[in-house]
Amino acid sequence: MKALLVEKFGQPDEMVLRDLPDPVPAAGELLVEIHAIGLNFPDLLVIGGTYQTLPPLPFAPGKELAGVVRALGAGVTGFRVGDRVAAQVESGAFAELAAIPAAHCYPVPAGLSTVRAAGMGLVYQTSWFSLTDRARLRPGEWVLVTGAAGGVGIAAVELAKAMGARVVAGLTTMAKADFVRRHGADAVVDLGMADLRDGLRRAVHEATDGHGADVVIDPVGGPVFEAALRAMAWDGRLVVVGFTAGAIPSVKANYLLIKHITVTGIHWSDYRDRDPARVARAQAEMFAMAAAGRLDPPVMATFPLERAADALAEIAGRRVEGKLVLVTDAGRAAGAE
Repeated sequence: MKALLVEKFGQPDEMVLRDLPDPVPAAGELLVEIHAIGLNFPDLLVIGGTYQTLPPLPFAPGKELAGVVRALGAGVTGFRVGDRVAAQVESGAFAELAAIPAAHCYPVPAGLSTVRAAGMGLVYQTSWFSLTDRARLRPGEWVLVTGAAGGVGIAAVELAKAMGARVVAGLTTMAKADFVRRHGADAVVDLGMADLRDGLRRAVHEATDGHGADVVIDPVGGPVFEAALRAMAWDGRLVVVGFTAGAIPSVKANYLLIKHITVTGIHWSDYRDRDPARVARAQAEMFAMAAAGRLDPPVMATFPLERAADALAEIAGRRVEGKLVLVTDAGRAAGAE
């Protein structure tokens, strides 16, 4: 099989396409022929060697994929050769084949394309557990999503709306305002404003008729986190998802006390590793919602596997609305695009 390898930490264009032996599924694993690979901001951190969890060199990066089951390891039940599946892995998706624990594979329903399924893993799972478990979202509440046009952001917008919430989408460029509105945002605020610290609070209060944000989903960090904290309603819950702005913010505890605010974080892979059955149930529900038209996972573009560096450059340059997906030769032959 072919795999795109990180042989030294650095830039995406330093990855190397290699021929490797085909993997053999161990007990409890599926051998998956990979057709589509979802790209995420953490891929850049992994390739650069700055992510919190790094495999030993050399390795194929990539955390989510979709394809077809080609073989079953001993003891696997519930799957058959030929089944379409999506999967979540810590690394290894930038390849043509992967041996994956069956507990981390999820059947793809007939009404959902392989490409869209590949893009509904990490970001939708992160948003699902951010909203349901960490933020305890209730119908009718106001949710502020920062970085709303990115992968986690647009997933959070869609899921919050599907759960009965009202959504304020925060954008660093208002050129993406129509995109987030099409995916469910009730209002849009500009995170690039000059006076972000106080201006965001004014904009959110105006959008919510003076109420403020009950929930904030923040994958951005930096000054956006600090401004979003000030835009929250009493008893608000802010979920720290990441720091795409680059700066890790600090919290003034007196503000949490005065407004009865909770700040919490999420590291999604802990759910996958600690409670895979719960993750499988969440993924099945989201896939069913997408197949029924209640979610519309946006794939902006597809790239061949060998052009992964070009696709990741688009993510690094913040030029993406939604998701980018790599498609392998087998995926193209199967009509995955």
